[in-house]
Amino acid sequence: MNKSKKIFIIGSSQYIEKMKKHRDKLITVYKGKNIEMRLPNLDDCEGDSLDIGIKNRENMEWCDEVHVFWDQRSTGTIFDFGMAFALRKPIKIIYMEKKTFKNAFELYEQGKGR
Repeated sequence: MNKSKKIFIIGSSQYIEKMKKHRDKLITVYKGKNIEMRLPNLDDCEGDSLDIGIKNRENMEWCDEVHVFWDQRSTGTIFDFGMAFALRKPIKIIYMEKKTFKNAFELYEQGKGR
């Protein structure tokens, strides 16, 4: 039996439509294969910031890799990136506005710092 690939898609809420399109693309690419995805913006995580942080930590521990959409302003996304970094999760940058912090994400994605 094939193990399911588990992907946690995180990102700035302004990119929710891009995140949905990415999810749909992955469903097509992995058609007939085991894949599970979670999107915190879509998975009805309610509560205060601590509740959301705890839920996202559980999702981060659950997943095999993290896909990131970031506007370089969302503190929630950078907090989640920090969890991925601490848990040594592979990260794929799907979309990021071109600003200053991008280099750190790219270096981590390339396997440096793990």
